[in-house]
Amino acid sequence: MVTGLDEFTKEHEYLICVDSDGCAMDTMNCKHLQCFGPCMVAEFGLDARRAEWLARWNEINLYSMTRGINRFKALALILEEADAGGTKIDGVQDLRSWTDTAPELSEKTAETMYAKTGQPIFAKALAWSRAVNKAIAALPKTQVAAFPGAAQALAAAHGGADVAVVSSANREAVAEEWIRCGLADSVDVILCQDVGSKKACIEALMRKGFAADRILMVGDAPGDLKAAFDNGVYFYPILVNHEKESWQTFADTACPAFLSGHYGGEQATYSARFEENLKK
Repeated sequence: MVTGLDEFTKEHEYLICVDSDGCAMDTMNCKHLQCFGPCMVAEFGLDARRAEWLARWNEINLYSMTRGINRFKALALILEEADAGGTKIDGVQDLRSWTDTAPELSEKTAETMYAKTGQPIFAKALAWSRAVNKAIAALPKTQVAAFPGAAQALAAAHGGADVAVVSSANREAVAEEWIRCGLADSVDVILCQDVGSKKACIEALMRKGFAADRILMVGDAPGDLKAAFDNGVYFYPILVNHEKESWQTFADTACPAFLSGHYGGEQATYSARFEENLKK
């Protein structure tokens, strides 16, 4: 496994891209409930309505069609709502404009924006993101594990396809988790927020010589589906609250269909199941 795109060399005609948090790794709930939301409340002084803003954070990031949104996009949405609701957030519109237009949303680009504009909102967003990373690193390792069946499914898929992690999370955290949980041997490259959006990551991988109909994105969130469809590649869903069954279906049915060139006829069915499950 390599963690840089430049070092990655295409070995197979097929490519399987896999999201990390909430898809291969059972990490979404603990990270958002214990790290993202509480760090946001602390950094931006939202304690007066703490329960409300924590619930809103979880709704946006876990339990709706914005599940899996980039951390800075989610932050901008929440802070804009807080500002409109009477909690003054200086510079929130600058933050929102950045998250709406920037080709890359990461700590590096937040730091660049602060240096460029001098707006304290970017320094606070950066401090929040770093606090989140620190809190995630401090989580008991027993809380971070792969979903049942994910390791076995990816190991089998790796025999016929290159495998890339495509995640909007922190690269170091993703690499550590995949190594510790035994998934790294089935991965060829890791692409995270420092490379760009998931759409940009898939585009970069396509430039390695993969045809669009030889790429499958495996994900649990609408952003994963959009990144796939924006690039004209296939999508397979890991259904929220049905992760074990989803990985079993991937191993037994979806992956063999993909590697034999027959997945296109099943794409609509899988996409419909995904949207129906998340809207429940």
